[in-house]
Amino acid sequence: MPLLVRYLGRTDYRHTWREMIDFTAARSELTRDELWCCEHSPVLTLGQAGKAEHLLADLGIPLVNTDRGGQITYHGPGQVVIYLLLDLGRRRLKVRELVSAIEQAVIDLLAGHGVCAERHGGAPGVYVGSAKIAALGLRVRKSCTYHGVSLNVDMDLSPFAAINPCGYPGLPVTQTRDLGVAMTPAAAATALAGHLAAQLERKQ
Repeated sequence: MPLLVRYLGRTDYRHTWREMIDFTAARSELTRDELWCCEHSPVLTLGQAGKAEHLLADLGIPLVNTDRGGQITYHGPGQVVIYLLLDLGRRRLKVRELVSAIEQAVIDLLAGHGVCAERHGGAPGVYVGSAKIAALGLRVRKSCTYHGVSLNVDMDLSPFAAINPCGYPGLPVTQTRDLGVAMTPAAAATALAGHLAAQLERKQ
């Protein structure tokens, strides 16, 4: 069954999270896998094993303790978030293979715009030099995933200074706009969804 891509616009994080949980709980073997593309209103999210000490300052931005993997990150307008609601068993895909596929989709997208991006061993996500441009965190229930990947496109990066991004003190962050890539968040969402679909279909 082909992937279904949904474009949700700007959404509230908690509401979208609850919809992902409900979607995953209601899945059957006939349920299509979906990619949900969105932006979020400003929010900080802390992963299931996240440590509150990685929040360095109170900016008045809501903090949500969520059930994905990983530590703390920031979501806000101008950042593309794509949630991957997948049946790993049906795709015969392991979690590590999925993480690699997600990272490769971002790397391929950026390469198409002349930006050399890479993985850093032991630190999931995608980096340009030392700066993180894409973060990921997943949750697996009964071999089905939700949560996903965020790509910084054209946003206010200043809230990242109030956290240790993904639990790494002093980790710099960057975005496509600052790398000379003239791409709107909507265009980036469409392009990244296409690269993700290509990676996932290749795995089948």
